[in-house]
Amino acid sequence: MLNALWNPIVAGEFSLPHRLAMAPMTRDRSTPEGIPTELNAEYYAQRASHALIITEGTQPNADGQGYPLTPGIHSQEHIAGWRKVTDAVHGVEGRIVIQLMHAGRMSHPDNTLHHRQPVAPSPVQPAGTMFTASGLQMLVPRELSTEEVAATVDDFRRAAAAAVAAGADGVEIHGANGYLVHQFLADNTNQRTDQYGGSLANRIRFAVEVATAVAEEIGAGRTGFRVSPGNPFNDIAESDTHGLYPALVRALAPLDLAYLHIGHGGDDELLHTLRKLWPHALILNRAGTDIATRAKDIEDGLADIVTVGVMALANPDLVERVRTGAPLNTPDPATFYGGGEAGYTDYPTHTA
Repeated sequence: MLNALWNPIVAGEFSLPHRLAMAPMTRDRSTPEGIPTELNAEYYAQRASHALIITEGTQPNADGQGYPLTPGIHSQEHIAGWRKVTDAVHGVEGRIVIQLMHAGRMSHPDNTLHHRQPVAPSPVQPAGTMFTASGLQMLVPRELSTEEVAATVDDFRRAAAAAVAAGADGVEIHGANGYLVHQFLADNTNQRTDQYGGSLANRIRFAVEVATAVAEEIGAGRTGFRVSPGNPFNDIAESDTHGLYPALVRALAPLDLAYLHIGHGGDDELLHTLRKLWPHALILNRAGTDIATRAKDIEDGLADIVTVGVMALANPDLVERVRTGAPLNTPDPATFYGGGEAGYTDYPTHTA
């Protein structure tokens, strides 16, 4: 069954040597200004044997930052920092796309350099709290005006161009996990009355406009899009996933994007529906399952490529370990957001 992992595949402009890719994961190791460092470059280069690296979420503008020490891609300094990363990955024959993630309402003034109120489709405060330097907090976001929504689409466009200028092979648009694009999709976070709210066609509009703008800027074949249907993370409540996501996928399909990346939450019926509707490469993330289960998704035709998350953190050489049947390192959750090399670049390789 694992043989299904090792067949080469072309997804848009990405020519991949096999089907085991690295999922995007927030790591909090950039500078306070959002600039990737040599540590980031070492981390990604260590994992370059994955078919494709999808980076941690990277803010396309200043308002897009949600957490401390996350990277940006909207300044010349960001471009220079990411160039260190992409050069390191390409130097060992890897492929890397930068995930564009606007956190939207999942932010706080204490976590950003500009200290502004978070922005969102609607002024709906998330349940719970989030980490800030001043403790656990949360507040009501400010609703983006219609004009600001259009400006944010342009920010995604410029960020995609900046990612390519930084040497990235492309970008992935983060439309999942309760961040800004997902907030426009979900009916509990989008209570707008303009052309971006209300009907399904209106709630998917921002996502489609972002995808269209990015594809026009850097090429559809260098653009991916991630969704997580039904994912309640970050206080998302979707009442109509079986209507919403088919509508979104139908609208995205004509753009000829390189891939659709689905974070599978357990709704197999919806997954099969989206697979039938999507005519291009489909990347599937079935979190919490073993490699054999993920490989079976490829064998069964549900996925063309699969992504792994925490297994890739703890096993920089995961591809080699899976190929040879070597045991895997155990991830250490205490170090996931800790800063420094612990749990970031210090996991041993199989040959160590």
